[in-house]
Amino acid sequence: MEEELKCPVCGSFFREPLILPCSHNVCLPCARTIVVQTPESEHLPHAGRPLMLMGADYDFPDHLDKMSLYSETDSGYGSYTPSLKSPNGVRVLPPAPAPSLSSSSSRALHGPLCSSSSITCPQCHRSASLDERGLRGFQRNRLLETIVQRYQQERGFTPGAEGNAAAAETACGASTSARCQLCDNNPAEAAVMCEQCDVLYCSSCQKKCHPTRGPFAKHRLVPAAHITQPGPNAHRPSTANATRKFPTCADHELENYSMYCLNCRTPVCYQCLQEGKHGKHEMKALGIMWKQHKAQLSQALSGISDKAKEAKEFLVQLKSILQQIQENGLEYEACLVAQCDALVDALNRQKAKLLTKVTKEREHKFKVVWDQINHCTLKLRQSTGLMEYCLEVIKENDPSGFLQISDALIKRVQSSQEQWVKGALEPKVSPEFDLTLDNEPLLQAIHQLDFIQMKLPPVPLLQLEKCCTRNNSVTLAWRMPPFTHNPVDGYILELDDGDGGPFREVYLGKETLCTIDGLHFNSTYNARVKAFNSTGLGPYSKTVVLQTSDVAFFTFDPNAAHRDIVLSNENMTATCSSYDDRVVLGTAAFSKGIHYWEIQVDRYDNHPDPAFGVARINVVKDMMLGKDDKAWAMYVDNNRSWFMHCNSHTNRAEGGVCKGTTVGILLDLVKRLLIFHIDGKQQGPIAFENIEGVFMPAVSLNRNVQVTLHTGLEVPMIYRQTKPQN
Repeated sequence: MEEELKCPVCGSFFREPLILPCSHNVCLPCARTIVVQTPESEHLPHAGRPLMLMGADYDFPDHLDKMSLYSETDSGYGSYTPSLKSPNGVRVLPPAPAPSLSSSSSRALHGPLCSSSSITCPQCHRSASLDERGLRGFQRNRLLETIVQRYQQERGFTPGAEGNAAAAETACGASTSARCQLCDNNPAEAAVMCEQCDVLYCSSCQKKCHPTRGPFAKHRLVPAAHITQPGPNAHRPSTANATRKFPTCADHELENYSMYCLNCRTPVCYQCLQEGKHGKHEMKALGIMWKQHKAQLSQALSGISDKAKEAKEFLVQLKSILQQIQENGLEYEACLVAQCDALVDALNRQKAKLLTKVTKEREHKFKVVWDQINHCTLKLRQSTGLMEYCLEVIKENDPSGFLQISDALIKRVQSSQEQWVKGALEPKVSPEFDLTLDNEPLLQAIHQLDFIQMKLPPVPLLQLEKCCTRNNSVTLAWRMPPFTHNPVDGYILELDDGDGGPFREVYLGKETLCTIDGLHFNSTYNARVKAFNSTGLGPYSKTVVLQTSDVAFFTFDPNAAHRDIVLSNENMTATCSSYDDRVVLGTAAFSKGIHYWEIQVDRYDNHPDPAFGVARINVVKDMMLGKDDKAWAMYVDNNRSWFMHCNSHTNRAEGGVCKGTTVGILLDLVKRLLIFHIDGKQQGPIAFENIEGVFMPAVSLNRNVQVTLHTGLEVPMIYRQTKPQN
C-alpha cells in the first residue's frame, strides 16, 4: 500500500495532497513546482471552471512559447522546458520568468501581462488551467492525508519528519529571502505571495501583473518576508501533528459541507446552493451519498478481492509449475545423458567387434604371405643349390663321369623347373583390405536424433455445461486438460445401447463436439471418449449419463415428402397440390417404447380418404398409405374407417372425420400394437407381429385435405402401464 501513499513527483509521503481533475493526487508543494504560466493564445480550458485571465491583453515574447502546454484536444500531452527531476523521473519546472517589456510606450499600449496558470498531471500527463483561486481551487484529499498520518504512526515513522527535514534543508539552502518568480535575469526580492495564484511577486511585478482590481481584487496577498523560494524538495511544514478540523467548504470557509452535487460530483455547502452556482444542479444529502459510495466501493472491492485471491492461487500454481519444470528438466537431462551414454557404449562395443574383424583379416593375410615367403624361399634355395651343382659339373672335363650323372641331373633340373608353375610367383593375397565400413546410415541417424512423442494422450475432460440432449439426439463436448503438450491425432466417442449394454464406437475424428441422432426416446445413454496419437490410445474419460426426451417432438419432413406435398406453419401443417393421394413422413423415427401424437383435420372437402399411420423410410409416396408392405395405416372418410396394410382392408369401423376432427395415433412397440382414436373414440388396434425395425409417422392426403401435426404429447393414461421402465 505504501506506493499508493507516495507523491509521484517527490517520491515521499503525500503532504497536503490535492485532487487533480484527472482524479490523481499530488502534494501541494510539488504542485507549485509543476505549475507553468501559459500565454493567453495558448491557455488551456479549465477542468470544469471558466477561465479567468490575469489582467488585460498582452503580447508575449517568443521565449514563452517554449513553455506552452497543450490540451488533450491537441497533442494530448504537455511540452515544457525541464530543469529539475524528481526521484521518479517526473520533470519539475523552474520558476517562470516575467516577460520583459520593450518600452514604456509598449507598456502603455498593451497594459499589464495577461496569462493563466496550467498544471500537468505527472501520472497521466493531462493538463488543466487554474482559475482565479489557483491551486486552492483543487480539493484537498483529506482522507489520503489521514491515511498517510495513520500509516506513518503505525509503522513507527515520526509524523512530519520528512516535511521537517525538507523544511530544514530548504532553510539551510535559502539563507536569502524569497525571490520574485516573474522577474527576468536578476529576480528581485519578493514582496508578496498570492495565496490563490501561489506566485511570488516583487513590488514592480505585482503592480504590473497582479493589480488589486478586477478579477484579482479578491485574491489574498501575504507578505513574503518569511517565505522561501519553492523547489523540488521544498514544501510547507507538515500538519500531521496539527489538530484536525472539521472540513469546511473551499469557497465558504465558515460553512460545513452538507450536500453532494451530482452534476459536479463534489460536496457543497448550504451557501453554495443559495448563491446559485449549484442552484439548478441535482443534489443529495452528503450522508446518503457517503453511504452509497461506500457500498459501491465495498462491492467493487469484493470483486477485486476475489480476483486477488485467484491471482494468489495462480501465483502458487505458477511457482509449483516452476518447481515441476526444474525437477522434470533435471530428470530429462539425466535421462538424455543416460541414453546418449548408452548409444556411445553400443558404438564402442560395435567398434570393438569391427576392430576384431580387421585384426583377423590382417592376421590371415600375414599368415598367407609368410607361408608363401617360406615356401618360395625353400624352393629358391633348392633351385639355387641344384643350379650351382650343375654349373660345377659342367666345369669338369671328364666325359665319362659327366655322362654317368647327366641324365639324372637333367631330370632334376627339369623337375625343379616344373615346380615353378604359373602363379607360383604371384602373391596369394592383396595388401588391400576388402572391408568398407558403411557408416552413412548411422551418421544420418545421429544427425536426425531428436525427441519424439512417446507418451499417450491424457484423459479428455468432458464439458458438462455443453453436453445436452434434444428429442432423441445427444450432443457431447470435451477438451484436453490445460498444460498438455502431448499431440493428439483424434478422438473416439463411444455410446452404449441405452439399455446398459456394451459400448460401441459412434464417432472417430479430430473434432471435440459431436451430435448423435436417431437414438431411442425415454432412454438413458452412457457416453465416454478417449484420445489417440501415434503412440497409441489414451485412457477413457469419465462416463457421462444422458437422458433422451420422454416424448417426441417432430415435424413433417420436407425431405421425406412427395413433391406434390405442400408444407407450411414451420412444417407442422400439410396439404397437397394433387387430386391423387401423396405421402409425407415425420422427422422422428421410433424403434422402441410407446409414442403418441395427434393430427387435426383443418380442411375436409368432397369426402376424400386421408390415411394416418406409420411407415418405413422407403415407403412408396405416390399412392395411399398402406397399399404397399412398408406402411400400416388407417384410412377414413366422413362415415367409416378401415385398417390397411399391403393393400388389404380390414377392421372396418363406424365413425369418420370432418373439419376440426382430431385423430390420435398410439404406437406401442412394447406390445407391437398400432391404435387410433377419432375424437377420443378408439379404432383398432393393428398388431405388429414379428415385425422389427424403425417406424416413422406418416400421412397420405390429396388437395381436398389439410392437416396439422401436434407432437410432444403424453401417452394417454390408459396405456401408460405398458410403458417400459428405462
